[in-house]
Amino acid sequence: MLNWALLIVAIAFEVAGTTSMKLSRGFTRLLPTLLMFIFYGCGLTMMNLVIRRMDLSLVYAVWSGLGTAAIALIGILWFHEPATALRIVSIILIILGVVGLNLRP
Repeated sequence: MLNWALLIVAIAFEVAGTTSMKLSRGFTRLLPTLLMFIFYGCGLTMMNLVIRRMDLSLVYAVWSGLGTAAIALIGILWFHEPATALRIVSIILIILGVVGLNLRP
């Protein structure tokens, strides 16, 4: 269970890093730029710890899928990007894909 908690925290750091990248406006704002590097460093460090204890394919699927879905939602909710039906369905499909990869036969 600790591994899953670390993975969720790693995803949160990655999402914070990507959000900071947007806020840095192409590295023209110092604080968001510094935060981006800090968040990505923390996220990758935690992901490295998780990969040592869990299957790489599972960890990366969850990391990339949930991170992508979270960033898409942040884009819609915070940055006022369009919430089209296609985007919403695509976010749902990403989450279903992550769930499907976690199912064991």
